[in-house]
Amino acid sequence: MFLTQNNLHAATILVVDDEEINRLILQEAVANLGHVYAASSGIEAIRLAHHYKPDLILLDIEMPGMDGFEVCSQLKKSVETKDCIVIFVTGHTEPVFEERCLLAGAVDFIPKPIHSSVCAARVQIHIRLMRSMQMLSMAQHSLKTLVSQVPVFISYWSANWHNDYCNDFEGNWFDLTANEMSSMAIEEVFPLRLVSLVKNAADNVKDSPEYFEVTIERQHLIGHVSIIQSEKNLRSNGHKGYLVTLYDQTEQKNAELALFEEKERLKVTLQSIGDAVIVTDIEGKITFMNPIAERMTGWLEKRATGKPIEEVMELRDPDTNYMMSNPIYLALDEKRSVAMALNCQLRSADGNIYRVEDSAAPIKDANGEIRGAIIVFHDVSEAMTMAMKMSHLANHDQLTDLPNRTLLYDRLSYACNAATKKNEKVAFMLIDIDHFKVLNDSQGHQVGDQLLRQMAQRLSDVISSDWTLARLGGDEFVLLVPQLKQLESVASISNYVHEILEKPFIIDDQDIQINVSIGVSIYPDDAQDHDTTMRHADVAMYRAKNDGRRHTCFFSEELEKQMVQRFKLETYIREALKKQTLMAYFQPKVDLITGRVTGAEALARLKGSDGQIISPNEFIPLAEEAGLIQELGRQMIVMSCQCIQKLLASNIRLPISVNVTPAQFAASDFISTVQNIISDYNIPSHLIELELTESALVDDSDDVYERLKSFKDVGIAISIDDFGTGYSSLSYLRKFDLDELKIDQSFIRDMHENASSEAIVKTIISLATAMELNLVAEGIELEVHKLRLIELGCKKGQGFLFSRPVPEPMFIEYVLAKHSQ
Repeated sequence: MFLTQNNLHAATILVVDDEEINRLILQEAVANLGHVYAASSGIEAIRLAHHYKPDLILLDIEMPGMDGFEVCSQLKKSVETKDCIVIFVTGHTEPVFEERCLLAGAVDFIPKPIHSSVCAARVQIHIRLMRSMQMLSMAQHSLKTLVSQVPVFISYWSANWHNDYCNDFEGNWFDLTANEMSSMAIEEVFPLRLVSLVKNAADNVKDSPEYFEVTIERQHLIGHVSIIQSEKNLRSNGHKGYLVTLYDQTEQKNAELALFEEKERLKVTLQSIGDAVIVTDIEGKITFMNPIAERMTGWLEKRATGKPIEEVMELRDPDTNYMMSNPIYLALDEKRSVAMALNCQLRSADGNIYRVEDSAAPIKDANGEIRGAIIVFHDVSEAMTMAMKMSHLANHDQLTDLPNRTLLYDRLSYACNAATKKNEKVAFMLIDIDHFKVLNDSQGHQVGDQLLRQMAQRLSDVISSDWTLARLGGDEFVLLVPQLKQLESVASISNYVHEILEKPFIIDDQDIQINVSIGVSIYPDDAQDHDTTMRHADVAMYRAKNDGRRHTCFFSEELEKQMVQRFKLETYIREALKKQTLMAYFQPKVDLITGRVTGAEALARLKGSDGQIISPNEFIPLAEEAGLIQELGRQMIVMSCQCIQKLLASNIRLPISVNVTPAQFAASDFISTVQNIISDYNIPSHLIELELTESALVDDSDDVYERLKSFKDVGIAISIDDFGTGYSSLSYLRKFDLDELKIDQSFIRDMHENASSEAIVKTIISLATAMELNLVAEGIELEVHKLRLIELGCKKGQGFLFSRPVPEPMFIEYVLAKHSQ
């Protein structure tokens, strides 16, 4: 293939460098010269060379694994790649490296740092020369083929300056082909200025060729001016002719112009960037400063030029105020880029102080010689202030400004490690406010937040400075006591915490009284790591809650076993509710005189994995604590409606009562939930009764009244369960429109033996009669109970004397049997 200026792009070029930035620079530089491929290692370079068979390879010397010399050696040994042109790209300029490059088979080397335009010009020349050599070989040493492809204008002129020969077969130089130019006078071919220079040179030639440089206009070039270097060789022995060669330096000059423009752009960039820039000579004396550097140092460039950089750029340690060495000197001494010392402070000439950071680097010339250094820095004062603020926010609770879980974890880890080394102990005390949710719901979150802030401040004021008080979130606080010598002191600390927190808090002119439960775990007695220490304190705190609140509980292995069992049971309850394996048992309510079934109570039952029934006293309270009681109650209402529906199919209308906890009753969607279930099963609403404990009515408020009224409005009856054991005031009986009272079984079981129990039963019966309320006695187990209740005027009851709670099929069978009598 013959090479012209129109097909230079057809060259195949392989760029090899292990540094990505160098590959990108080289690829960009030669992108317009052909198809460019890149390799990041010697092994990859050899593979790609055999695949693409590049015309030219730009090869880095210093590479891990296989260096450039080894790569070049292997390429030259291969038949497929031995003719590839290899140009080494290196930062080494010593003669020994140049010699090794040439001996390895390279034709040239390009120094680092890489100048794109110069690199492109060199590569283009080598590609052109390579193509010329190929054409020489193809034309079998044909002079025409040789000279036609050389990027030099070669011409031979007779003694009277008429053209005998030229290699411009395409007419690219002077718009005349070689055939057209033949026998033409030089004045008809060259511009007159060039003719004059050529002839003057010929007149002055002696023993060696004459060289000269001229600028002429060429119509086929883009632009106004082209630079042409011309050479003529006057033939001796009779002056028979002249050899005139011309070489177009346009691209070289354009590259020089581009380099100049690049320098100008760099200068403008340095003047306008947001970082401060100072350049020094090899002695550290300032040669350049941009406007940002002038502002931050308080020096003008014209005053600072020639001064040592430490005089203009005063760096100090902000903690000790000691002078710090400027990174410029380290960069010059070690001939490498260096980072500025952390926590560095710049004092300007006008008294301003800046926290600065960045780096310095040496400046090298084309030969790799150090010619100076540059330091680039910027003001990080605001960034450091913001970082400190963000760090504080990340490690402290926003409400109380106490350490949060993250910072507490670090301090606990440190305290445990220190205790291990010093054979000491660490106390981890988890403090939780009793009934805080009730306070939040009744008084509002604003009052709750104020209480938490005051509580944090009260504790902070009295604890030792080496302790840590933290807030985990919600109403949970932690008191971390390191370097504990005596375990007895933990009890004293705990008692003191109870004492100071039980004093009233004044919020919005009202006294707020609180109690707390405290769980304590001791490292390393209770746990061997800080994670377990925290978990064990949590276990102990829950035990304190379950034991009646308002006191401190210390962790123990038995306590952990109980909490593990509690967790398993909670998981089992969740699974049962998810799979709807909860069961409803039904206990009949009967007419004590006739024995007729008048209704029933639905009771939740849960069968364990071993097939045994789990006591409701175990899983009902746990469901309440775990927030599962709403779903449990919903499923019980659903199963009760299903039972009523089956009884209605047998033409039996029997009301069934469902127990409702205070948490269920207080839920905002409880009323709509009940109504939707009744509607879904299409049963009369009066066949569902709700049994509330007295504690559900403790909040004698309009909200409770409206909830009860909503149920009454749709025909749902309300019963008070376990009457006589709860709320001491009976005012709610008068205020609320109730339907039924259930006498607690504790009074029924011993009324025939205990006069006080019988007196209470009499009182309740009299009260219900006077207020025209239905009355049901619970826990009737003996015939004597039934007979005495009839004597006292109680007409309905339930208990083992009639039937235990039984599954739905047995209950329906029992009802049908009684109904047929």
